[in-house]
Amino acid sequence: MSGSNNGTPGIAILGGGIGGLATAAFLHRAGLRCTVYEQAPALAEVGAGLVVAPNAARLLRRLGVLDDLLRRAVRLDVGWEFRRWRDGSVLSAEDLATACERLYGEHTYAAHRADLLDALGGAVPPDVVRLGRRCTGVTVRDGRPSLRFADGEEVEADVVIGADGVHSVVRAALAGPRPATYSGLCAFRALVPADRAPAFARRPAQTLWLGPGHHLVHYPISGGRFVNLVAFAPAGEHSVESWTATATVEEFLAEFDGWDPRLVDLVRAAETPGRWALLDRAPLERWSRGPVTLLGDAAHPMFPFFAQGSAQAIEDAAVLARCLADDVADPVAALARYEAARRPRTTRLQEVSHARSHVNHLPDGPEQRRRDRSFADVDPLVANGWIYEYDPDATTPHRVP
Repeated sequence: MSGSNNGTPGIAILGGGIGGLATAAFLHRAGLRCTVYEQAPALAEVGAGLVVAPNAARLLRRLGVLDDLLRRAVRLDVGWEFRRWRDGSVLSAEDLATACERLYGEHTYAAHRADLLDALGGAVPPDVVRLGRRCTGVTVRDGRPSLRFADGEEVEADVVIGADGVHSVVRAALAGPRPATYSGLCAFRALVPADRAPAFARRPAQTLWLGPGHHLVHYPISGGRFVNLVAFAPAGEHSVESWTATATVEEFLAEFDGWDPRLVDLVRAAETPGRWALLDRAPLERWSRGPVTLLGDAAHPMFPFFAQGSAQAIEDAAVLARCLADDVADPVAALARYEAARRPRTTRLQEVSHARSHVNHLPDGPEQRRRDRSFADVDPLVANGWIYEYDPDATTPHRVP
């Protein structure tokens, strides 16, 4: 790959997940060509849900893909609830049907990850994506990056964007191999067919149950055909960090023994749950080196307690495309502007997500009771406005000539 005939840079994106495809879509929208290299033989996401908060919905609308996604997503109209583990008593409830649009101009939705990937793919020309391309190394010679693939092929580019996830090859090339820290937590994920789920779980609500050392979130996805479950528990000796690792329903149930019977019934109806360790990674001091940069989980992996992983990758993509379009003649400067615009925000989100692992898992006692009482005093939708009101077009300045 090299620069095109009109002088625009040749841009290589490693990773065809949500961050990689969002980047390709925003680059295409800006009139810049790129190539996406994905190691899998097909574009696919594992069977799990995600929340599309107003900051992500705003950008998906700008790309022209939100309407396509909404044909398969669920608008969370009933609300955003916090409940107590033992009896399901409501600690806090937010009317998202009116509050989100009034405060932030967009609603909040829940979707299957594969549906979001499909929607983003619709904004990318089909010849942009190359499948079955596993990158094994990235080097920079005389200011130009080169990608090496498992089959021996080498590709040169003007710009390399590492959107290749938490085990990023590009991140290792930039920052060196830095082992993650054991967090002591693991995550269970599962889908429950709607016809097997209790009625309370089928409501268009994002419900978060808090208990000692554990918490669990559920919401409907796929047009209401499934209920998505994600739960967090002590990891014990479990240390595998992989979306393909599985557990048994019995193991899942054991972690939530003694919880509200309705919640136990929901877990019991789950299909084969996934289970993987949450490993801790400190924020990077830099994402970019010359013409190579990082994006999404490769740049800022975070605990999923604010449901912002995918949203932050989409935000990265929008800012990066804008910076490159503004500075076509000097992509190194464009990447520096991108990092300067994005790193403070994502670092803050990494830090608050990390802190939430303690707050959500308090043992019953005085500190837990103070936390529960605080829900009556603080509206989380308003308190986290800095997350949901963000608009890259309004906050990222154009390059000054």
